[in-house]
Amino acid sequence: MPSSRLPGFFKLDPQERGEKVRTFASLEEEELSILSGEKGLDLGRADLMIENVVGVYGLPLGIATNFVINGRDYLIPMVIEEPSVVAGLSYAAKLAREGGGFHTSSDEPLMIGQIQLLDVSDPASARLRLLEAKEELLALANAQDPVIVQLGGGAKDLEVRLLPSPVGVMLIVHLIYDARDAMGANTVNTACEALAPKIEQLTGGRVVLRILSNLADRRLARARCTIPKESLALEGLSPDEGVQRILEAYAFAAADPYRAATHNKGIMNGIDALAIATGNDWRAIEAGAHAYAARSGFYKPLSTWERDERGDLAGTIELPLAAGIVGGATKAHPQARIALKILGVSSARELAEVMAAVGLAQNLAALRALAMEGIQRGHMKLHARQVAMAAGATGDLIERVAERLIADGTIRLDRAEAILAELQKE
Repeated sequence: MPSSRLPGFFKLDPQERGEKVRTFASLEEEELSILSGEKGLDLGRADLMIENVVGVYGLPLGIATNFVINGRDYLIPMVIEEPSVVAGLSYAAKLAREGGGFHTSSDEPLMIGQIQLLDVSDPASARLRLLEAKEELLALANAQDPVIVQLGGGAKDLEVRLLPSPVGVMLIVHLIYDARDAMGANTVNTACEALAPKIEQLTGGRVVLRILSNLADRRLARARCTIPKESLALEGLSPDEGVQRILEAYAFAAADPYRAATHNKGIMNGIDALAIATGNDWRAIEAGAHAYAARSGFYKPLSTWERDERGDLAGTIELPLAAGIVGGATKAHPQARIALKILGVSSARELAEVMAAVGLAQNLAALRALAMEGIQRGHMKLHARQVAMAAGATGDLIERVAERLIADGTIRLDRAEAILAELQKE
């Protein structure tokens, strides 16, 4: 495999970067055109994906470099509009690379389908009747999609909960379903709907909702990395002081949900950008991640940072990641197909593990920037170009206005407009 370590990648123009990616991922010329947007999502295809289509909306697609995950090099496609995220992620991956890269693992791709039962006169007895009929119910669920069963997936277990509520005690049936390489929403929902009549017959109750849960806590992905302390000797800090700065920043998030929300937002900056690039449901991933962060009753960070016995920085992350490489927009969207090819993942579990590594790296990037240089210094330098464009700058004026904004240390729209007016007079 070629290396994801591409020094000077950010200095290249978009076409040159595209050539580097084409070499890495063995892309065809047409695939490179799709990636660049020349032959991407058109109006006709968009009209088949959602309702009431009137156009398509573009976002930048960038590539994060330097990733080594389980000994293999990856380039990470990211769709995001926020400056500094891709650059920060690439830098964090470089730091992790010096410590051996990321090591990941994941659970089987088990999803939970929920079936809500009301008006059951004997909830405790009904629960046992459902468990006694488990094998029959699982067989009925599996009959809905024989193909996924042949691939080793399908309905694996059935659980029944008694749940007090404002409308009385509800029976909640959980169908545990192995979605294989799909995210699983459509397949699980279909299976739940098929079970509803039989469940009503067995319990005498009334089925209301039949829907997948986005708290996919049976489908966790994990990543860990070690950052040599020497790599954190920045901004005049000693190696030990650099590690301590990161640990202090993490401690704030561990103690305070107001900080933890922003800490986890930084993690999701990377995971969401990769999810969007590969056509995955980033909203479902977000919902599951934040629910998991609050599972103890107190909202906490999804990552953990520690000092190991050598004094190096050790980071870990664990979260639900229901991502797929088949179904949905992963195949319908042209750029999503190319993004998956660039990644070179062969299963949904591998994609989830890459996402976990990306989330941990993005967290490191944010903590390092916050604790050592202040988040705005690097971020606002990259933001200056957007401010210049918002002020009306075009062509080479964009960079000239951005450079003046950075030199002035005042990156505001009114200042950009004034600088642009000066340059246009010249």
